[in-house]
Amino acid sequence: MIENTVIARNKAGKKARSLNFTYPTLEAVELAYRAGFDSIHLDGEHGAFSPPEIDSMVAAAHMGGMSVTCRPRNFETTEIIMWLDRGIQGIMAPHVETGEQAEALVEACLFDPLGHRSWGTHRGTEFNDNEILETKFGGRKNFIEFANDNMLIWAQVESHKGYKNLDDILAVDGLTGVTTGHFDLALSMHMPGEGLENPEVIRIHADMEERTRAAGKGIMADRQLMVNLQDLITQSGRYFVNANAKETFPG
Repeated sequence: MIENTVIARNKAGKKARSLNFTYPTLEAVELAYRAGFDSIHLDGEHGAFSPPEIDSMVAAAHMGGMSVTCRPRNFETTEIIMWLDRGIQGIMAPHVETGEQAEALVEACLFDPLGHRSWGTHRGTEFNDNEILETKFGGRKNFIEFANDNMLIWAQVESHKGYKNLDDILAVDGLTGVTTGHFDLALSMHMPGEGLENPEVIRIHADMEERTRAAGKGIMADRQLMVNLQDLITQSGRYFVNANAKETFPG
């Protein structure tokens, strides 16, 4: 386990630069740290990652000095611990709609006394290697403090119900903050296909951000800039294709 590079970047007064993946590719992880990214993010809700693939991508990222955050499929404890056991240091839980759900999320992410995270025997707890836990961290108790200090916990509030319960969500101790989802918010308001071009969605997002900051919590976009791997490929690819559209074979 390494120091959370997103948190370290924030402490330096800067936003972390993250590459978002929706499918496993070790080569792109290596290219990400060669390009200077601070971290990578795995979208497990809309992407496809098996536990062994997560293991490999986290190991590769750590070798490049990058922490890994993720969006799991849901905020259930068994789902959260699967990701944390692989070495994930930031959870962005989708579809959080109540304070009780946010509290359960925090409890799954943090060890006692701040939560009820289960102790595992994989990368997330140094493979339960007593020698490493002792020599690197000074024992299990110190490692637990390290793990808690290096965990980011984001509640993705992306429905009108979640918006109505925002104050209860923000009142949860240990929650880093919230992020939003404008398309799903519009869907929950029976406005399919609309997003940040809709005035009411814009108003709700602005209100959520203002209230979140006023409550002393963070907005994920204030801490972590994210670009999608597929967007880099398609945008750069289209630029290349269009720039060379008139090239002819010299024969």
